[in-house]
Amino acid sequence: MKYEGTVYRPPSEARSWILQATIGCSHNRCTFCSMYKDKSFRIRGMDEIIQEIHEARGMYGRLERIFIADGDALMIRTENLLAIIEELRGTFPECQRIGIYASPRSIHLKSERDLRALREAGLGIAYLGLESGSDSVLEMVKKGDTREGIISAGRKIKEAGLMLSVTVISGLGGSEGWEEHAIETAHAVNQIRPDYLGLLTLMVDPGTELWDQVESGEFSLLSPYEIAQETLLMLKNLDSPGCVFRSNHASNYVALKGTLNRDREEMISTLENALKGGDFKEEWMRRL
Repeated sequence: MKYEGTVYRPPSEARSWILQATIGCSHNRCTFCSMYKDKSFRIRGMDEIIQEIHEARGMYGRLERIFIADGDALMIRTENLLAIIEELRGTFPECQRIGIYASPRSIHLKSERDLRALREAGLGIAYLGLESGSDSVLEMVKKGDTREGIISAGRKIKEAGLMLSVTVISGLGGSEGWEEHAIETAHAVNQIRPDYLGLLTLMVDPGTELWDQVESGEFSLLSPYEIAQETLLMLKNLDSPGCVFRSNHASNYVALKGTLNRDREEMISTLENALKGGDFKEEWMRRL
């Protein structure tokens, strides 16, 4: 496979074949993100993509899941993306799900008719980074859209009949904005009603703008105890029945998993016990 640079995928796509249909991220300006910094965004040629699909057929016996990368492959023109999905479905009839990274901007650029056509062709799930439901936090980290804009994008995916996985980041509001970040993020998720919600914990990489802000004292990181407090406040405000909640990523200090709202009280109890006992993952064990 002709992969360029580091290739990223959601944790739930660990067993998927990754088709790198785009290179990099179309936005690539978030202050906290170190991904794709070595790449300039572009869309690969259709002939090259189709050839790679055929090569994959010869290399793999069976592919039940396929993920279309890089960071914002939904930016591909609808007619081309339909052709890619149709080629994937025809080449891998055993495939049960095709996933894709999306951004608020790429969703806004697609009509509801476009998204429905993609779903009907075989696209199964889109992954969208909300990061925070606070407009002040979104502006601070240069997300490139507002709270209402991202909520609208998420609801648009859902209304088209696609499954939606949303990611948010604990600690992104820093020591000054953690309460607003927790409450407003929960309220945004409640409006979107995603199928899956992934809660990561902020890790700051050298070379990012946020790293420089931490070094200069402009941004204050939360302690593990404060992260747990923030997560607890977020959970108490979440109201999204049926949403599969996961906060068991390698970056998280306390592992949580369940389905909202059914398992919310159990997860709250786990967090409260961690807060009482100081039972948090050691820093050296955390990874992105």
